[in-house]
Amino acid sequence: MKCQACNSDTKKFGKDRKGHQRYRCLSCKKTFVEAYEKPLGEMRLPFQKALSIIKLLVEGCSIRSAERITGVEKRTILSLLLLVGERCENLMTERIHGLQVENVQCDELWGYVGMKEKTKTRKGETSNRIGDAWCFTAIERRTKLILAWHLGRRSADHTIDFTEKLRHATKGSFQVNADGFSAYQDAISYSLGAQHVDFAVIIKQYAHNPESETRYSPSECTGCMKVAVYGHPDLKAASTSHIERQNLTVRMGMRRMTRLTNAFSKKWKNLKAAYALHFAYYNFCRVHQSLRVTPAMEAGITDHIWTLTELVC
Repeated sequence: MKCQACNSDTKKFGKDRKGHQRYRCLSCKKTFVEAYEKPLGEMRLPFQKALSIIKLLVEGCSIRSAERITGVEKRTILSLLLLVGERCENLMTERIHGLQVENVQCDELWGYVGMKEKTKTRKGETSNRIGDAWCFTAIERRTKLILAWHLGRRSADHTIDFTEKLRHATKGSFQVNADGFSAYQDAISYSLGAQHVDFAVIIKQYAHNPESETRYSPSECTGCMKVAVYGHPDLKAASTSHIERQNLTVRMGMRRMTRLTNAFSKKWKNLKAAYALHFAYYNFCRVHQSLRVTPAMEAGITDHIWTLTELVC
């Protein structure tokens, strides 16, 4: 080793508290530590403890539960979530690009940040980072791969942002199935082209709840109408069942998305990071029960089940 200051010879000079070799210059007497990888950047959190925290988060634990189990302060856990979430979002963009697909299902999952929209209106809040937060999601029916997702408002502009991400992830002609949200028709035509996509809408009809039922009881589905919007979609294959089952996976795997609890997100960026971590873990690390492999393996993106270390680094 050469001195980083004067380029003179050095000798070993013990180790630091993390076990890394230290050196001392024979000329200027300065000490330094040999270069080593920093998988968490400037965070001082031990890497194995960080992996334990991430494992807890993807298995549905809350921030405070992870704090109690690991002994790591919640602000450190949130900083780790933001760091890993950004990496997972970039990973999804790089790896899921230009895939040949056949049948794609789209849906929106409701959540909120800070407070619900009704409370936001009552309090006169105007921030776009508070209130209802809708996560648009697209899944490939055969491989169960999450192709694209977007966190935003349930509006035409955010729907286009979502379909642009879907365009980045796919190529060629395929069938798209969605619910009756009207913004999909123009957004899919704008991003994917009505000439290249067969688009079908599934509209479910629900009965009114009986008076004896509580306000949180689900309504009974009395019928389902399938409509070919443009192209030549196969109405027999038109469905949103897989993406709705994925919504359940999200609510079971993300503590902040569990209904009727106080574990909701307090900041928009934290919710976005949690979604990024969940979808990346689902695609690359979690073995799908019916596929017996991960969705990424089924889609041919990778040839093995990723570890959390591969996902984070």
